[in-house]
Parts: sequence; structure tokens; C-alpha cells
Amino acid sequence: MKYSIDKQENYTILELQEDNLNSLMAPSLKSEFVILKNEGIKNLILNLTPVKYVDSSGLSAILTANRLWSADGMFVLTGIVHDSVKKLIEISRLDSVIHVIPNVEQSVSALLEAQAEENAGAADSDNA
Repeated sequence: MKYSIDKQENYTILELQEDNLNSLMAPSLKSEFVILKNEGIKNLILNLTPVKYVDSSGLSAILTANRLWSADGMFVLTGIVHDSVKKLIEISRLDSVIHVIPNVEQSVSALLEAQAEENAGAADSDNA
């Protein structure tokens, strides 16, 4: 499985550099998610820009990431540009369960904004 990882202070971007996210790739991707979570990655952006096809195993891998980051941090799915992937996300209604944001830049902005709101809320409760 080919991918790139860009680790920043407040988030990490994992870009899958494959045409397909299918039953051959999904187990490796799930393992990578677990490793990243165990490393203490607080927020993860999964960029699927190069991905042209996702099957049910790929959806399962995406849902695994969402579950790993749901209790602590934020998971964002981005870069859904190919029609077949868009249709699968719509049909599966994954966009109602997961933060799906059009591109990496908007994903980073959304994460940082959510983090700022979280920090402001924590500061308000500290001052109460």
C-alpha cells in the first residue's frame, strides 16, 4: 500500500496513493490507523484524492478510523473527487456519520476551528 503521511502539531494527513481502496488495501490501512492512534495522533485527515474506487472493505477501513478517533480527537475524510467514490459515500450515507470535507485546506481549517472552540470551552469552564 502506497501512502504519504504529513504530521503537523495539531493534525496528521494520510493520503492514500492508490487507485483502489479495496479488500487488498483495507487491512493494511486499518493497521496504519491503529499505529497512528497508538502514536498519539489527536486528529486525522484521510485524503482520498487519488482513489478512484472504494469497496465495502474500504468503507470498513474508513469507519474503523472514525471509530478510533470518535472518543478523542477528530477524523475527517477529504478529497472525494471521483464519481464512483462520491456515489458510494452518498449511497452508504457515510457523510451523515463522518466529517466529509471537500479538500485538505478546508479540512485543516475545520479541524483548527473545532480545536479552537474546544479550547475556548475548556477555558470557560476553568474560569467558572
